[in-house]
Amino acid sequence: MSVQQIIVFITAFFLALMAGVFYAYSCSVNPGLNKLQASDYLRTMQVINRAILNPFFLLPFVTTVVLLPLSAWLAYHGGMSVQFYLFLAAALVYAIGAFGVTIMGNVPLNKMLDKADLTSVDVEQLRVSFEIPWNKLHTIRTVSIVVSLGLVLVGLVKRES
Repeated sequence: MSVQQIIVFITAFFLALMAGVFYAYSCSVNPGLNKLQASDYLRTMQVINRAILNPFFLLPFVTTVVLLPLSAWLAYHGGMSVQFYLFLAAALVYAIGAFGVTIMGNVPLNKMLDKADLTSVDVEQLRVSFEIPWNKLHTIRTVSIVVSLGLVLVGLVKRES
């Protein structure tokens, strides 16, 4: 196995992990949280947002934003190829739609919620101001990661120069 193949394999593996996390969250966690009362919902989101900041999530999430452009660069081979364009598109979709949306959208919402004292705020209003934008942004992230993974997988089977 070449260095390029190893890097692309790790990239695809990390993308698959991220797609699984975000897809599963959309299909199970969000619908479950939706059924909670506002105070329980907000408290649970505070706990989840703190718990997700761990190496098992952060390593593939952050590393993928570097590995995707690296995979595109390695696929370049001194000329443009279908694989190069697919990996480049995957890198852009992930960097903007997953990583960028998280950093610019979800993280500020998480920080706002983390600072909230749930005993002294209107929890119904806080829930609306947090949940609606957070879920919209999460949908963008999920779709972006799944699209990025699809582009990489197509790139792996479409190796023409």
